[in-house]
Amino acid sequence: MASAREMRLRIKSVKNISQVTRALETVSASKVRKAINAVTATRSYATKAWQVLRHVAEQPGRDSLHPLLAKRKSVNNTLVVVVTGDRGLAGAYNSNVIRFASQRFDPNPVPVKYIAVGRKGRDLLIRRGKKVIADFSNLPAAPNFADISAIGHLAVEEFNTGSVDEVYLVYTDFVNMGRQIATVKKLLPLELEGEGLVEDFGNKPTGPAAAYEYEPDMRVILDEIIPRFTALQVYQAVLESQASEHAARMIAMRNATDNAKELVGALQLAYNKVRQQGITNDILDIVGGAEALSAK
Repeated sequence: MASAREMRLRIKSVKNISQVTRALETVSASKVRKAINAVTATRSYATKAWQVLRHVAEQPGRDSLHPLLAKRKSVNNTLVVVVTGDRGLAGAYNSNVIRFASQRFDPNPVPVKYIAVGRKGRDLLIRRGKKVIADFSNLPAAPNFADISAIGHLAVEEFNTGSVDEVYLVYTDFVNMGRQIATVKKLLPLELEGEGLVEDFGNKPTGPAAAYEYEPDMRVILDEIIPRFTALQVYQAVLESQASEHAARMIAMRNATDNAKELVGALQLAYNKVRQQGITNDILDIVGGAEALSAK
């Protein structure tokens, strides 16, 4: 059994760790509120952009309207944009995203290339032997659209040059503080059938479809809005992932703090037993010595 001194040192060490985890929980709680506000603030713009794009792209002959709408006859290469965090201490957040991406794209019959957004995802992908063609790490704590647009532009460029025939986005969708879901979304060619970004954002329009007049020309608008909307999807995914990361870190640090408190209690009980045993041994030694003196 460990000595009383060793037990005191261990108790002190666990208490120090609990103070650190409590501070990290507080910081993450502050950051997750800001991240949720950022996600909410961009949803209205993203929804309206999707409505306009869908209205334009659903016109007859969508494959000839814009190259980013045209489906390739055969898929020979796939590009996946994976959004993770730059730091750890967030539970299984980063590893869950990479595991989800591996389960989804490892069985892919064609070669898969990755764009890593976040240092942790980049390291995990390289460790698994994946081909990472670009890395976007150390993003600002509150990124704006200009900070993220380069990721979408790179994906569009890879698709336009024919290096890849389809582009997917893997990120973590923020549902609430206790639930974050790893999600895959097809970026290019744009998928307009079935449910789209409007339903994903929870702002499904009601009533008759709006009528739009386009100036100067529909093709000019498509050339401008489709690349921008692709970058916007990446930007929204980064915001969702940041909110999910902060929420996961807050919960992980809260659990770590609770576990530290339980461990301190158990260690304190063990320390009291060791201390009581030492006191009992000292008393026995004193009584034995007194009896020996009285016998003489």
